[in-house]
Amino acid sequence: MGQRRPREADRAGGDVDRYMVRSVARAIGVLEVLADRGTSDGLSVTEIAQECGLSKSIVFSVLHTLRAHGLVADHGEGQSRRYRLGLGLSRLGDRAREQLSLLDLARPVLRELAARTGLSARLAVFQYDAAISVDRVDVPAHVHIDLRMGAREMLHSTGIGKAMLASLPDAEVERIIASAGLPRRTPHTITDRDDLLAEIKEIRRVGYALDDEEDAEGIFCVGSGVRDDAGACVAAISVTGLKTAGAADRYAEIGGALRSAARRISEQLGYTGYTGAEGGE
Repeated sequence: MGQRRPREADRAGGDVDRYMVRSVARAIGVLEVLADRGTSDGLSVTEIAQECGLSKSIVFSVLHTLRAHGLVADHGEGQSRRYRLGLGLSRLGDRAREQLSLLDLARPVLRELAARTGLSARLAVFQYDAAISVDRVDVPAHVHIDLRMGAREMLHSTGIGKAMLASLPDAEVERIIASAGLPRRTPHTITDRDDLLAEIKEIRRVGYALDDEEDAEGIFCVGSGVRDDAGACVAAISVTGLKTAGAADRYAEIGGALRSAARRISEQLGYTGYTGAEGGE
């Protein structure tokens, strides 16, 4: 077993928050132990008590209460009784996901992204073989870029679309290439399968995608994919601007901002799988 979890007073520096309900905190601690340390065979009361830093009698009472509500399951008798997470948590998880609105979560992040970069920010969802824009935050500009809501965008030629491709399994990427093809949009569009696959590999490494005049001449777009709690690509965010002198000098900076923003939305959706550049600043 791992090192004992800190007691409630330890976690709060010896002064438990006066608004904290201690019994609820203990129940949450027990659930966290079962989630982090538990196996299909479960854990004993003694093991859970050691991990939580609580007495066995308190842990038994917590487990008994949680089991009555379906949040913990048990098997065995007497000293051999073992506990694991209950299926009631799945029901609560489903309800939590239903109450989450992707647009509500993404909107404040898009606002911050637009303010930070000075570029129009968008949210698009993955639908079949295309990206569909569902929200947008514009910034004051002398030249307005027409970013139409609800329009279908090709995945291989846009920053937001390539970010989605990079978030998909290889087999799905191959299926989309075979189905949708790689039509040329501008002289800069990637139309070769191997070139696109090589770029997707690089996008996965750095955590953001770039469309450098590949969908429309004079326009660049930087995007990053958004994942849900199961790790599936559900959306992508992007910023779009005019390809002016010096714009390319900002690509890495903008990409880092996109990567960080996409991570924030993904984590709010329950995704915990970020590693390396994909989740870094």
